[in-house]
Amino acid sequence: MPERVELWWARRQFSRGADVPYPVGNYRDAWASFPALIRQYHPELNAGIVLSQIPPAADVLLLWQCEAGHKFAATPDEQRNRPGRERRRSAWCPDCAELARPARALPMRDVVTLPGASVPAAVANPIGRTVLRPRQPKRKLQLCPKTPDLPVGESFLSGCAPRPASAIEAQLRADLFARLSVTPALNAVRVARPFFDHVEVWPDILLPELRIAIEYDSTGRHGLEHVGRRADADRRKDRALRSARWEVIRIRTGKLEPLGPYDLQMSAWSRKGLGSLIDTLRDIRGPLLVDPYLA
Repeated sequence: MPERVELWWARRQFSRGADVPYPVGNYRDAWASFPALIRQYHPELNAGIVLSQIPPAADVLLLWQCEAGHKFAATPDEQRNRPGRERRRSAWCPDCAELARPARALPMRDVVTLPGASVPAAVANPIGRTVLRPRQPKRKLQLCPKTPDLPVGESFLSGCAPRPASAIEAQLRADLFARLSVTPALNAVRVARPFFDHVEVWPDILLPELRIAIEYDSTGRHGLEHVGRRADADRRKDRALRSARWEVIRIRTGKLEPLGPYDLQMSAWSRKGLGSLIDTLRDIRGPLLVDPYLA
């Protein structure tokens, strides 16, 4: 059960036999990819303990304060997994998220006036019996019908694929295809199992001749991208591609940790990064297969 940060810290001091069980900066790398949480955490609200002294898996209640001034208690794991599919800064704060999504009003119940009563009484039905509504069946997943009927692992041009999310992604694409003479127009891969409501996935860049997908990951403007539940979706996407006999290279920026064996950590995209990416392609498929495509 989560405990208050003061009690948790005192217990750690006792178990480790040290006044400072976790030095400042010990977990800096683990928190570096969550800039929104770094802004929300304040040591003065947590007994003077800084965020880099707290393990991400610690079962401790911390006090956070969002940019709007809302204070709330949550464990490190709850905060790191808070952002879902919303692309708003409010996703990091439960109070802001509630204000952004107000609860729907409940439907009005039937109102009747009892004999001899001046105040109407709300009842479930005119007879006064409780009506048990049948349980609604689970909604069947509706798959997009636009995906062509292709073998699993086949790449193709999809009209459902989103446009490039950033100028850096477009620059990466231009630099890579200036070095590699491969098919540049494909943007989707047919997979075996549904990925959300499609049986296709859309990597940032596809190299069909090498069967390698390349993703460019950053935390985004508000620190929402590729962290928490979005990181779980990235792992699902990578598993779907690998089960279709594709390999994945993720270029991870903004202190994001690698997710796969061939991921590259970079501060920003550069010519040096292009050389590292080409070397990684050689590591995966071998120079005999990669070098003939180099321009």
